[in-house]
Amino acid sequence: MKSVEVVAAIIIYENKILCVQRGESKLSYISKKYEFPGGKMEIGETKSETIKREIYEELNMQIDVQEEFMTVTHQYPDFILTMHSFICKCESAQLTLTEHIDYKWRQKNELEDLDWAAADIPIMKKLMTY
Repeated sequence: MKSVEVVAAIIIYENKILCVQRGESKLSYISKKYEFPGGKMEIGETKSETIKREIYEELNMQIDVQEEFMTVTHQYPDFILTMHSFICKCESAQLTLTEHIDYKWRQKNELEDLDWAAADIPIMKKLMTY
């Protein structure tokens, strides 16, 4: 089975956390699900460099990577995902969606209200007590 390694940004602004919604997909288990933004590392990149690049590409945002939060390994039906998440800060809530169809800034206690991608759920649950 294919393995994929990615990084994800938990972007916090004024005590709210950025949640982004994936577009429609032929893979029903990720179609229109909420997730923490991020993506795959390129050869020679550090995790921190990857997050900054991916967030700039996907959301046109500049972020400050603060600390590693947790790593999740999740087996989807056709691949295994390892996701390294990091607490990040930003100077402004302004963003431009280039890959996602929606976004929400949520308080910790509002995170569970969204329909999350399975791999992001452990991160979301830990954030609620962070």
